[in-house]
Amino acid sequence: MKLVISRFIAILILVIPGLMAVTGFLFMKDAVFAFYSVHGDASVAHPSFEWGHFLLGLLLFLVGMSFLGGWILYRDRKRNYVGPRFKEKRKPKPPAQPTS
Repeated sequence: MKLVISRFIAILILVIPGLMAVTGFLFMKDAVFAFYSVHGDASVAHPSFEWGHFLLGLLLFLVGMSFLGGWILYRDRKRNYVGPRFKEKRKPKPPAQPTS
């Protein structure tokens, strides 16, 4: 039972940032669509763009996708699936001190 709960928590850790990214994308899409739908009507004066809605969506999208991208990169590094460009840099060992 403990394994089931830990896997469920792991899935939730991945689903929540995914939902954040999807919600952010929808906020940005709605802001752009609202601007173009009103702007196309000639009877309405030039509407203002919903910058708050758009920037909130952009923030949610970037945070969610950054988390998912970092998680995938971490997993692929652990399994040695990445190219040399994305491998972790190893620190050189200092030279051994001579003993007298």
